[in-house]
Amino acid sequence: MRNILIIGAGRSASSLIEYLLNKSEAENLHITIGDLSAELAQRKTKGHPRASAITFDIFDENQRKEEISKADVVISMLPAHLHFEVAKDCITYKKHMVTASYISPAMQDLDAQVKANNLIFMNEIGLDPGIDHMSAMKIIEEIRDKGGKVLLFESFCGGLVAPESDNNLWNYKFTWNPRNVVLAGQGGAAKFIQEGTYKYIPYNKLFRRTEFMDVEGYGRFEGYANRDSLKYRSVYGLDDALTLYRGTLRRVGYSKSWNMFIQLGMTDDTYVMEDTETMSYREFTNSFLPYHPTDSVELKLRHILKIDQDDIQWDKLVELDLFDDTKIVGLRNATPAQILEKILSDKWTLKPDDKDMIVMYHKIGYVLEGKEHQIDATMVCIGDDQTYTAMAKTVGLPVAMAALQILNGNITTPGVQLPINREVYLPILKELEEFGVVFNEKHVPYEGYNPDNVAS
Repeated sequence: MRNILIIGAGRSASSLIEYLLNKSEAENLHITIGDLSAELAQRKTKGHPRASAITFDIFDENQRKEEISKADVVISMLPAHLHFEVAKDCITYKKHMVTASYISPAMQDLDAQVKANNLIFMNEIGLDPGIDHMSAMKIIEEIRDKGGKVLLFESFCGGLVAPESDNNLWNYKFTWNPRNVVLAGQGGAAKFIQEGTYKYIPYNKLFRRTEFMDVEGYGRFEGYANRDSLKYRSVYGLDDALTLYRGTLRRVGYSKSWNMFIQLGMTDDTYVMEDTETMSYREFTNSFLPYHPTDSVELKLRHILKIDQDDIQWDKLVELDLFDDTKIVGLRNATPAQILEKILSDKWTLKPDDKDMIVMYHKIGYVLEGKEHQIDATMVCIGDDQTYTAMAKTVGLPVAMAALQILNGNITTPGVQLPINREVYLPILKELEEFGVVFNEKHVPYEGYNPDNVAS
């Protein structure tokens, strides 16, 4: 029997585990699920005879080495910074490894050792990064196979609330790590290339520079730029592309509203506020406003943000209880960002019967035989429930499929890698369609321009 060790049984692992359990009989698998919470790991086994749950502490070196040595493939669903110790043990015991995380510099430095041991360390094989790489490379390489040259590449992805559960003015609820949402866009200017010119958007302008797009059957969305769109330029073979832009999707109006928090300073995570354990939501809001002996918090905020009382932006702030006397509980010496996260979590957490939604959108423009073309590819995935969410499906299923493909010898290229080779993305994209992860491709008029044609 072949053993797959899964380290980490959190929300993103639900669909991953279910997929492998369903395959375990036919593929002769035993699934070992390790987590700090034995109860959580046990629950994820569903009592399956080919699964076992263990309490797993990544910092227990002896246990970590023992369990990795017994596995054929190791799947790490841990936070990205914890993969490295697992990776080193996988090299020691000559085990393949799969993660959904970005390739860190430390992980990349292991590439020579991984290749020397003929191992496969597959990373960035979740949703974003993951399905975005695979679906984009499929289209890009089909264009190249015809002799075409890609001029424009734009890719957007968003974790959103499904239409049937969309019942607040922000058209948004947390479907993944709330802290990452609050801190989105910080840490440097967003950079990309547009029509042959490098562009940079500082954080204070990021949420006012958006692009609109329509997804058939689901309406209109807006996208704001990711921090570094150029990261995959050479990886995708797009060094000559005139436009390369990667962004995050939200419903229209979200970015303009989120910008209010930025202008107030509520997303700042660089300093600690005083007396936060006794502070109310109203006092938190007032902390960012100038003193006035008579004006109310509401009046001062409307003046600072230049919004009227009948403006939808005002209604959005009121909906979050920012002017209530509700106490901030459990946050001592907190940053503004931490407090904002707490306030938003009270309002934006998915209810038990809510469903989430993943939307992905690629725009790929190219020239073929002197003529310009464009393909727009969209994918929408709706979650089943709060266990098998769209996020869990789109992150976990590709990880599970890659692990099985490696185990079965269908993926053979060794090294620390991401899923941009055909042996990886073709079978996985095809199988994902069976689970409702389907890209709809449409030919549309080309949006960019070719500078070679300007003079004429």
